[in-house]
Amino acid sequence: MIVAIVDDEQHCIDHLVHLLQPHIGILEIVSFNTVSEAIKGIDELHPNIVFLDVQLHDKTGFDLLASVSYREFNLIFTTAYEKYAIEAFRFSAIAYLLKPVDREDFEYAFQKAMEKSEQAQLHERINVLLSNISTEHNPKRISVPHKDGYLFLVATDIIRCQADINYTHIFTSDGKKHTASKTLKHFEQLLVGHNFFRTHNSHLINLRYVTSYHRDGYALLDNGERLEVSTRRRESFIKACSLI
Repeated sequence: MIVAIVDDEQHCIDHLVHLLQPHIGILEIVSFNTVSEAIKGIDELHPNIVFLDVQLHDKTGFDLLASVSYREFNLIFTTAYEKYAIEAFRFSAIAYLLKPVDREDFEYAFQKAMEKSEQAQLHERINVLLSNISTEHNPKRISVPHKDGYLFLVATDIIRCQADINYTHIFTSDGKKHTASKTLKHFEQLLVGHNFFRTHNSHLINLRYVTSYHRDGYALLDNGERLEVSTRRRESFIKACSLI
């Protein structure tokens, strides 16, 4: 198994190599310091796992992904905290590690990367990532894990999400219902900054589809649905609607 590390700081490469030591018997580790070196190396060596830094001299890991021909690997970004980038990783369901990389976080990400399922539809997930990074004005797309792989939805097309224990039902503006293998909490954390509001333990609503609020405790959506708004969230809900 080949693991490629792409980073412009040698001490960061050395740290990842150190964290990989318990697995060294099954690995061949290669490293690259620049985007051009990494593109050539990845296309030639076809690594199984790639650790990719966000900032690489005057270029980025996103530049590499937009240029590399071979994408049949599991991908883990390594980055200092950059809010826009981390949101993009989460929207695309691509793994990331914050620098300085913690051993426990590293082991979790590495073990996940060893799973073949984590490679599923990576090409499409990278395209989602690149589309979300390239512009802040186009509608955000999200990668939604489900039993057969991933769905790719435009966030503004989602009317609401409904909890079902460890699953979430997602209702879209085309009248379809999608079931995701993530909890409602996951989608709340993902979408709350994009005009979504958790009105109830079971409901996350896109506020753009809310037409009115009724004092007996429910929101009316433009498709005619009535959804309960819990008592403790009503004031915040009304305020959030007024800001749309």
